Amino acid sequence: MATPLTTGRPWRVILAFSVPLLLGNIVQQLYQFADAVVVGRYLGVNALAAVGATGALLFLLLGFAWGMTSGFAIPTAQAYGAADARAVRRSVAAGAILTAIVSLVITIGGPLAAEPILRLLQTPPELIAEATIFTQISFLGGAATMFFNFLAAIIRSIGDSRTPLVFLTLACVLNVGLVIVMVGPLGWGVGGAATATVVAQAISVVLCIDYVRRRVPELRVQREDWRVTRAEFAEHLRLGLPMGFQASIIAIGTLTVQVALNTLGTNAVAAYTTAARVDGLASALLASLGLAVSMYTAQNIGARRPDRIRRGMKQAIWMAIIASVVLGAVVIAFGVPLIRLFIGEGSEDVVEMAHLFLIVNGSTYAILGVLFVVRGALQGLGQALIPTITGIIELVMRVVAAVIFGSWFGYFGVTLSNPMAWIGAVVVLVPAYMVAHRKLAHMKVDPVEVTLTTPIPVIGPTDSALVVDGIVTQPVVVIRQRRFWRSR
Repeated sequence: MATPLTTGRPWRVILAFSVPLLLGNIVQQLYQFADAVVVGRYLGVNALAAVGATGALLFLLLGFAWGMTSGFAIPTAQAYGAADARAVRRSVAAGAILTAIVSLVITIGGPLAAEPILRLLQTPPELIAEATIFTQISFLGGAATMFFNFLAAIIRSIGDSRTPLVFLTLACVLNVGLVIVMVGPLGWGVGGAATATVVAQAISVVLCIDYVRRRVPELRVQREDWRVTRAEFAEHLRLGLPMGFQASIIAIGTLTVQVALNTLGTNAVAAYTTAARVDGLASALLASLGLAVSMYTAQNIGARRPDRIRRGMKQAIWMAIIASVVLGAVVIAFGVPLIRLFIGEGSEDVVEMAHLFLIVNGSTYAILGVLFVVRGALQGLGQALIPTITGIIELVMRVVAAVIFGSWFGYFGVTLSNPMAWIGAVVVLVPAYMVAHRKLAHMKVDPVEVTLTTPIPVIGPTDSALVVDGIVTQPVVVIRQRRFWRSR
């Protein structure tokens, strides 16, 4: 259900919006967790390492797509905050067209480039065959991944973070069942794990489209809305491309880490892959909080409520720091039992290396929490330059840690790549937000009118026409003249 983020106590609004995002991230991490458990247990450490060796390459292209489609939802959230229904629909149309174009490029080009790039990354020869199969199938299903991300982003942009969670949970449960069947009884190997993910995500896309068609008139694009102007495409690309580019920059740094790991052998790849699964579960809360802040900021800047953005950011940063300390302690204390879920007996070196990764990351989660919140706020304000610059800084810091520290200290040096990247980004993000924070203090808050007894139809279950089950009264905020935030 569409929910404005422009009223209520900021910390409660942000927390309420982020909880379904958190649960969705946890569910997503759990099915990746389940994939790794099934692959590791059924097919062995080498197969697990082969899947892990594809992570950086998949993130390079699909990460660009995910970041870009999230950027497409920023104008949608701003238009919704400004109560401009036509702009909301046209924003959805522009984002859908651009998502389709990029999906076509990835589906065609990704499978062809998979094996040459894996060899270029110095993937161990014994992992090449299985890694190539997993990568090619993942790219062939890239359109499903992209469109689910886009549809989930635009549904969240109108304040509904619960519905994407429902569809994601259904898809994840299906994915786990398919992985067990395809890898186990059917014996499809790592290709079965990739196929299960693609099928599950395709089903989630169908569910999202049907939901929007039947339940979300705000996002239901009309025929005339598809005639998108060049200026509208340009505005979506202005926000989408930098966010996608930022993800790709991070992915290039991850590729450097992958090369360094590959030179250290299969055990290092398997340890890093396993630890990354556990780390993903822990950092899901912080990522969800950052996305919630992004949507909160976008709606409130559209509604001309800079005062709410300032208060919300202070509260969100404290929430992130407290959550980071707790998560770090849990990961460090209970990391080994979680790691052993993936790896059987006789691989003690892999377990120790994976736990070292968790100790290094867990002790610096507070930096990551601040990074997510501040970057989310800047992106919600429509800023593109600073988040892109910080992405470049993350790339440089990861390369330094992976190449230089890796050569000096081996696997431990490679594990320093994440904290160094986070520190480098935060050093730039925090001063940039302080400038924006002061700018928000001088922005005018638009006057609002509240009607205390505005009739609102309660819509009952239906597949087509509107069905009014009752009338309730609900305060409605009416916002007058708008000016959107602009920052270059």
